[in-house]
Amino acid sequence: MIYGMARKSAEDEPWFQDGLRFECTQCGDCCTGAPGFVWVNDAEAKAIAGALQLPLDEFLALHTRPAPRGRSLREKANGDCVLYDKKQGCTIYEVRPGQCRTWPFWESNVKSKAAWERTCAICPGSGRGTLISVEEITRRLNVIKL
Repeated sequence: MIYGMARKSAEDEPWFQDGLRFECTQCGDCCTGAPGFVWVNDAEAKAIAGALQLPLDEFLALHTRPAPRGRSLREKANGDCVLYDKKQGCTIYEVRPGQCRTWPFWESNVKSKAAWERTCAICPGSGRGTLISVEEITRRLNVIKL
């Protein structure tokens, strides 16, 4: 015991306790391709509508769709996010939803070293760049459960 607290065992520590490297290359790979969901909550929708200079109801009608867990951004016919432009990149990068802000630190990507290696194989910024601390990774994991 240290200062009256039980000491954590090595088994309690996540496999990424020394942190993981990530730096967004803005390649767009996570914004394009196969269909999926990009969840947006009310606060995020309001921020995005403001950034696009649209009334909230118009933003919701044009750029989101109802989905089983709430609202999701719409996609173009090819599966790309409706707010992604091939030349410009993410058109709302500064106010992008929490799901986008926390990539690649989703439970599915960091549940094991093998899962992280698969993520690094598909995302050019994963495993490179800035060392992200275990504390910051944990904070991002708690933003949205995917």
